[in-house]
Amino acid sequence: MAQGRTFTFNDPDRYAAGFRDASVKLTITGAGDFSAKLTQLKLEHLEVRWCHESLPRIAHISLSLKRLFLSFPVGRMSPILDGSPLGNRDIVLHGLGESMHQRSGRECEWGLISISLQHLTDCSEALNGWPIPSLHASRILHLPRAEVTRFQRIFKQARQLADARTRLIERPEVARALEQEMLHAIVHLLSADGSNDNSRKRHNHAAIMARFEEALARCLDRKVRLPALCSKVGVPERTLRMCCADFLGVSPTRYLLLQRLNKVRSALRRADASTTSVTEIAQKHQFVELGRFAVNYRTTFGETPSTTLEREPLPSAKSAEGA
Repeated sequence: MAQGRTFTFNDPDRYAAGFRDASVKLTITGAGDFSAKLTQLKLEHLEVRWCHESLPRIAHISLSLKRLFLSFPVGRMSPILDGSPLGNRDIVLHGLGESMHQRSGRECEWGLISISLQHLTDCSEALNGWPIPSLHASRILHLPRAEVTRFQRIFKQARQLADARTRLIERPEVARALEQEMLHAIVHLLSADGSNDNSRKRHNHAAIMARFEEALARCLDRKVRLPALCSKVGVPERTLRMCCADFLGVSPTRYLLLQRLNKVRSALRRADASTTSVTEIAQKHQFVELGRFAVNYRTTFGETPSTTLEREPLPSAKSAEGA
């Protein structure tokens, strides 16, 4: 049976965990209270998601090898994917098992669809007589307005059905009709794409950034210098700086600092102010220069660490159908 639900979050970690078939790591880069809304519609062969986040962030997203993913901007609040700004007529076809860096400098709204690869292949062969194009590398589809308009209309309909209190999506005939229409629209999108967005340089840089994320994951709990990071990634400092500026909008060391500050903020939001202190949490995360830590924290998040600690601990993520 088809299932549609809307979840609201005030915790970046719980929001990131809600994607299930994609691994999402969020690094918040701006001040304010985080909020997000995730609408999910699960059909027999595909899942549709509408995502809205309130704060600037960098997202590192790793995709499954078993499913095909498409992502796209929704409305005017578009993310930047691997250094490429996305227009409202662009849809990204992601390579199997690839990872991506998606960033925004303000609130952001985007869509993500995952599809059974075998079913999409069968559908393409039935409609067109040939299989879908190579899926080993991501590419941005630059599409005719008519095709994009049709796809956006179907996506909006799916989102509304997932949100609706009428439970229409639980009726098998409604779910089947919507899934068939969406699958046909996706096959037409792939057939209509006239671009050749397979730049070897861009994909080489994406591979460098994937190794960079692996290196960061092994040293996140301690301070590490840039030459050591470059050695782990296997590229010169100039190359790593260039890739980070393009994909992340910040330097390698700034990104590492932001990740460490995010981990501290998460710990502070969950801590009991009556039994722990900012100093304990900061030192646990290897911040030994407490004055500099406090300045960096306030500059990034717009409040002092002690203000964060004194808040009520984060509640569980709220879940509501048709929110």
